[in-house]
Amino acid sequence: MSERITTAAPATAESDIAPSEIAGTAASAHGASGAGSREPHLARALGNRHIQLLAIGGAIGTGLFMGSGKTISLAGPSVIFVYMIIGFMLFFVMRAMGEILLSNLNYKSFSDFAGDLLGPWAGFFTGWSYWFFWVVTGVADIVAISGYVDKLAPGTPLWIPALLTPVVLVLLNLPTVKAFGEAEFWFAIIKVVAIVALIATGAIMIATHFTSPNGAVANLANMWNDGGMFPHGMFGFILGFQIAIFAFAGIELVGTAAAETKDPEKNLPRAINSIPVRVLLFYVGALVVIMAVNPWRTIDPASSPFIGMFTLAGLGIAAVVINLVVLTSAASSANSGIYSTSRMIYGLAQDGNAPKAFGKLSSRKVPQNALLFSCIFLLAGLVLLYAGDSVIGAFTIVTSVASVLTMFVWSMILISYIVFRRRRPALHAASKFKMPGSAFMPYVVLAFFVFMLVALAQADDTRLALFVAPIWFLLLGAAWHFNRKTPLQQARIVEWQAVRTEEVARTTV
Repeated sequence: MSERITTAAPATAESDIAPSEIAGTAASAHGASGAGSREPHLARALGNRHIQLLAIGGAIGTGLFMGSGKTISLAGPSVIFVYMIIGFMLFFVMRAMGEILLSNLNYKSFSDFAGDLLGPWAGFFTGWSYWFFWVVTGVADIVAISGYVDKLAPGTPLWIPALLTPVVLVLLNLPTVKAFGEAEFWFAIIKVVAIVALIATGAIMIATHFTSPNGAVANLANMWNDGGMFPHGMFGFILGFQIAIFAFAGIELVGTAAAETKDPEKNLPRAINSIPVRVLLFYVGALVVIMAVNPWRTIDPASSPFIGMFTLAGLGIAAVVINLVVLTSAASSANSGIYSTSRMIYGLAQDGNAPKAFGKLSSRKVPQNALLFSCIFLLAGLVLLYAGDSVIGAFTIVTSVASVLTMFVWSMILISYIVFRRRRPALHAASKFKMPGSAFMPYVVLAFFVFMLVALAQADDTRLALFVAPIWFLLLGAAWHFNRKTPLQQARIVEWQAVRTEEVARTTV
């Protein structure tokens, strides 16, 4: 986000102009073109394997390992449909994001194109909401890490992992973006191996008709033998969406890495198109195996069903290993969050929406000031751990707030896409990575997000998010009210309005 993205001057023969010329790359009123040539820029150091595993790591969130037990208790076996529906809807969010990002490689993230398509206010709201989302998510991850450290080493004071985790995350992110990419690559590999091992172990237990101590026999029929696929009816099915949505938070992470991705035209589509396969394998496959081995009513909502299944199989050491894997998964999510927040604040600072100090890069091309700023907020996990009644209770409250914030960001991506398709039809027509069903699917997914808000309102622990989120947006609105009055923002608003007028004129001719 070291440059603002604006559109080029209107053309009389739009269809004869290359997409890059239609999108344009003019520097904005805040003078990025002057300073940008002398200052270091974000480096495109993330290769295909980094982006692929970053996408997988984003799709396999802490919510799958830690929150799926509660989701199963709410929805029963229908939880597999919950994850399939959410994964299906988010695939279109990712395709919309991918099409816009690839329409102009000067876009650094979805915050950048939201500001370009909807106005400077949208970049401000999207960027800061995404930052807050990842801070909240990072706090949830630290809560999870502290809980699993306590299981692995009972009696360990919770403040120790809650304090050490932000320090370790800073050390992982300060060197270079490639160092972050390598860390996330191996974090994601560990998660993938763990899930594949669980599916393989469960398949063997089903094939051999394993009998658990309570007399239950491992069988696929356990999926529907106890009350059918919808044992709690449609209400229970709807409740299942509350926690499940958080498992997908971070799936858009490849969008924040766009500016540091090698060969984005090839690597971004690969990462996005593999989402359906990941959902079917990692979510549906794992949960089907878990519920076939453990009848769903026997699964403890307060603990990880992944650990429970390995323990049931008599693989005590494996259960300990899975505890470590879940801990690693939470650390991976927090690591991704710190990466995302630092890049988002860096971009906000470049656009005059955050203090200038956050818009500086180190000699290794890392926004270290923004990185340190975000890590400080993760210490809120300390307060939450000692204020809540239980780790899973604190986790549920925090993840509900994060879910509302991430749905806002996903909605801004879709709204930006609707405007992109209407105001820049030539770019849409020229795209080699068009969103399927682009004329109607954005509206379908937006309606789904409204349904998700209704689902969150059905329980006390998740309803709190619907009260916290409006407070955040009110504070953000107040901040924008004062920020928009600065000469820089006034110039950007005038520039955006002029560009918008030109685009509207072209599309109505």
